[in-house]
Amino acid sequence: MKKIILVGGGGHCKSCIDVIEQQGIYEIFGIIDKASMLGKKVLGYEVIGTDNDLSHFRDKCDYALVTVGQIRSPELRIAIYAVLKELDFNIPVVLSPLAYVSKYAVLGQGTIVMHDALVNAEATVGENCIINSQVLVEHNVTIGDHCHISTGTILNGDVSVGDGSFIGSGTIVKQGLNVGSKVVVGMGELLKRDL
Repeated sequence: MKKIILVGGGGHCKSCIDVIEQQGIYEIFGIIDKASMLGKKVLGYEVIGTDNDLSHFRDKCDYALVTVGQIRSPELRIAIYAVLKELDFNIPVVLSPLAYVSKYAVLGQGTIVMHDALVNAEATVGENCIINSQVLVEHNVTIGDHCHISTGTILNGDVSVGDGSFIGSGTIVKQGLNVGSKVVVGMGELLKRDL
């Protein structure tokens, strides 16, 4: 199996570990997190270093994934992703085997699609995105880079979501609407107009 480093050891990392284990393509080499977490374990995987150690681990591991979550701001995920690219890590698309992604959909590198999500035909998802559990991304939806589409969200056909946006759990976005860049949509919203 291909060795992968996970960058970020919080709650979202636990969900990512579960998906990676289920996918069965990558062996988790270790986790990068804050210095206070060094030596601790997340679901049995050790925190082996901090951001400053990433270049050291590049020789030992070809793959890396941003496993920091995102709610209010995408800035930390964007910064980590930029460092991984600068160090020339391979940043894979990670798909839960319990998700359905149409062969006609396009997913950018570093995106993770969690359990029970559906990404339908001609949907386009940018780089470094989180498509969380039970999300429905309908046909012809466009999602920009560094977005988090949270659990149970429904993006109806032809919706467009700009870079760095967060769509809260259980939100429903009406067909054809545009959500701008770096927009935060609260949990359980019913969007009937452009934001």
